[in-house]
Amino acid sequence: MTRPLLPALAAVAAFALPANALDLESMTDAERQAFRAEIRAYLLENPEVIMEAVAVLEQRETAAQAESDGEMIQDHAEAIFNDGYSWVGGNPEGDVTLVEFMDYRCGYCRRAAPDVDDLVEFDGNIRFVIKEFPILGEQSMLSSRFAIATLQLEGDEAYKAAHDALITFAGDIDETSLTRIGETLGLDTDAILARMDSPEVTEVIAENHQLAKSLGISGTPSFVMGDQMLRGYVPREGMEEIVAEIRSDS
Repeated sequence: MTRPLLPALAAVAAFALPANALDLESMTDAERQAFRAEIRAYLLENPEVIMEAVAVLEQRETAAQAESDGEMIQDHAEAIFNDGYSWVGGNPEGDVTLVEFMDYRCGYCRRAAPDVDDLVEFDGNIRFVIKEFPILGEQSMLSSRFAIATLQLEGDEAYKAAHDALITFAGDIDETSLTRIGETLGLDTDAILARMDSPEVTEVIAENHQLAKSLGISGTPSFVMGDQMLRGYVPREGMEEIVAEIRSDS
């Protein structure tokens, strides 16, 4: 037979009362033991309460994280959206800006690439910014240095071609494979390779790493859209929903 819930509810509710309404320190050992037993019995008979509490906690944590992300984005907006050195594609005058922190050797970045490209192409009003963020070893670093050097020497179209080649490249990245990629794309490969270790390229990577640290970004892909931070792979449909939400709020 189910125990009466009123005493248990009263015991649980006591946690929400002011501190002076229930002085746990003044309880005797017997009273404290009975109090704990009542709570335990109630939770065992009503385990859904635990799940409800977990759901509320998760909602609060999500809301707190979103608020924190929004504040960080606002504080670093210029560096995120208009740094002056990152590649900008899509519609430069788009009403929504999508920023991606990516690593060429990241499997989820590779998975996200066609989704992002399709989103930008078919929407037609999204400004797309790529932040080179190599974090997965030497091959990641070589890839990003090659891409950045290409952007600095040969411009936006050459960069996007190199970016697409690197994000889909299946082999190991070294000077030989980079030379082959550059030659296939018709780039001035010798000049690009010579610039890869330059201070100008190193500074871009350092700035992106510092910005990622300030934003609490430690993995790839990570996206910034409006005042939202998206950590990890998000399918195209999910991004479309966020874009629609941003537009409806503007």
